Amino acid sequence: MKKVIVALFVAVLAVSLAACEKKTYEIALITDKGNIDDKSFNQGSWEGVVEFAEENKISHKYYKPEEASDAGYLASIDLAVKGGAKVIVTPGFLFEVPIFEAQTKYPDVKFILLDGAPHTADYKTFRTDANVASVMYAEEQSGYLAGYAAVKDGMTKLGFMGGMAVPAVQAFGYGFLQGAEDAAKELSATVEVKYHYTGNFDETDTNKATAKAMYQGMTEVIFACGGSVGKSVMAAAAETNKKVIGVDVDQRYDSATVITSATKGLASSVVQVLEAIYNDTWATYSGKTTYFNAANGGVGLPTIVIGDANGNAFDRFTSFNKAQYDVVFAKLVAGTITPIRTIEVAAETGYATADELEEGLNLNNVTVIVQ
Repeated sequence: MKKVIVALFVAVLAVSLAACEKKTYEIALITDKGNIDDKSFNQGSWEGVVEFAEENKISHKYYKPEEASDAGYLASIDLAVKGGAKVIVTPGFLFEVPIFEAQTKYPDVKFILLDGAPHTADYKTFRTDANVASVMYAEEQSGYLAGYAAVKDGMTKLGFMGGMAVPAVQAFGYGFLQGAEDAAKELSATVEVKYHYTGNFDETDTNKATAKAMYQGMTEVIFACGGSVGKSVMAAAAETNKKVIGVDVDQRYDSATVITSATKGLASSVVQVLEAIYNDTWATYSGKTTYFNAANGGVGLPTIVIGDANGNAFDRFTSFNKAQYDVVFAKLVAGTITPIRTIEVAAETGYATADELEEGLNLNNVTVIVQ
């Protein structure tokens, strides 16, 4: 009988110790409908979390929602909080509604919302509480650099394939057109840009066919600005021996067709906000929207080749180089170039007509063909 009691005691003690030793994670990231290795928002944001957490020896974990919906994102936030999260990073506009609810539900948890601002599902109420940092990016500047570089490199037949016409994608496209315009003026050239929204952020046969048709119609390079849409564009470029401009993160490592990428400093912005949280300067970002731009390292074209200290990040251009890039980038930093971020668009879809684009962005050397 004593042996049985001792055995039961040992078993109960083992269970109790296991419960006490349950692993918790202080910093959490919730992925959107993509994966952690999506070469885009999730991956770039997670790299920032890992960089900061490992350097400061803070436990961290990412959670992938079971479904891509407000309810699914909230469920993952609940799971992260139960798992010990004190800081939660959410990459992308899909988290705007979930964070609006979560900021009230978990007032002691700090949220870093990338590329969005909290609001209700009906868009009638926008509110960013003191436990939320809303981080936005000057996509129009990054897009500008991409368009400028392409035309300065001698390309005059450009393409733009955006995903959905959300503000970030619109800004990328508008900046792309303005960069192409300024470069065309400098070269006394005329440029044609085929402009298209896919209506999704997916890798599909339809998106590949659209890109291939553009390339077969003499388009030299396509700015693929729609998450996994880029994979479709890269596939089409590989088959037609044409070029691609990537988006969000440096995508040169995904395909030899990618000549450059209009990047956002996802990792660096996450690190900067996390540093503010842990260095008691949270007030810098608390309860407000902060734009990361050229001046604070928030956007740009890649200038290094990862893993190659002597690598040339501009080696896939014919002539455009880092010296030329540095000149135009400095103008964005100084504010002597200020690309337009938004224009008036009549359609509820956010799809601008060619006239709206050309007039709203003051295009003279660039002709837009909306497809």
